[in-house]
Amino acid sequence: MTTPTDITRAINDLLFTPGLDLTEAIDRHFAPDYRQRTNGVWSDRTSFARHMTRLRSLIRGGQVEVQDELRDGLSYADRHTVALTHHDGHTSRTEVYLFARMAPDGRFLRVEETTLLVTGDTEDANLGLIK
Repeated sequence: MTTPTDITRAINDLLFTPGLDLTEAIDRHFAPDYRQRTNGVWSDRTSFARHMTRLRSLIRGGQVEVQDELRDGLSYADRHTVALTHHDGHTSRTEVYLFARMAPDGRFLRVEETTLLVTGDTEDANLGLIK
């Protein structure tokens, strides 16, 4: 990868580009030994793929808005909001605080994030962990 990825490109490919194969989207933005901790719960790349598959089954569309983004060498951090439209028509908005380590090839190697439901159904608070 010549240009390091960022959260906007990753989420757009993972959730908001339905014609893009999920495996291709994950390969594009996440290193083979990728790990993620969301709200204290660790997932490996296989578990992350299951999570994305489940989210794709629930989400019709949405957008990412980055409020703050910092990059220093292989360290990456941001604060972003994800607005989602679910297949049943309801909407939700989640604020995410993310700290990441990038692989030398520019893909995410490790992400640690905390999420905060801003609007939506109470069940939407668990979207970051659903599998």
